[in-house]
Amino acid sequence: MKDVYEYAIIRVIPRVERGELINAGVLLYCQPRGYLCARVELDEARLRALDTGVDLDGVRHALGAYQRSCDTDSGPLTREPLGSRFRWLTAPRSTIVQTGPVHAGLTADPETELEHLVTRLVRSP
Repeated sequence: MKDVYEYAIIRVIPRVERGELINAGVLLYCQPRGYLCARVELDEARLRALDTGVDLDGVRHALGAYQRSCDTDSGPLTREPLGSRFRWLTAPRSTIVQTGPVHAGLTADPETELEHLVTRLVRSP
C-alpha cells in the first residue's frame, strides 16, 4: 500500500541577488507513516564555483539545522508535531539556505523514496 508524501529540495543560493543555486538536500514528510527526514549532501566545489567567498561553515551549519529539526529525540522542534515541523522548515525564507516548493507523491517506503530523490535531484551525474 502506498501513502502520500511531501518533499522539498533544500537549496543553497550563495548570492541571492544573482539567483544561482545548487540543490543540497531533500526534506521528506510522510504523515501516514509518521516520517520526517532531511538528507543533506553539500557539493562544496559546485558551491564555490558559484561564489568563491561563500561561508562554507555557515552553510554547513544551516544545512545541519534541517537535519536536527527532524530529530525526534533531541532536535530544536521536538515538541512540535511532524507536520508542523515540515511546514516550518518549508516556509519561504530570504536566506542563503532555503527550500524550494513543496511537491507530493506516493510511496510504500519513505526512506527509499528519500534516497531516490537525493540521487535524482541532489547528486551530480
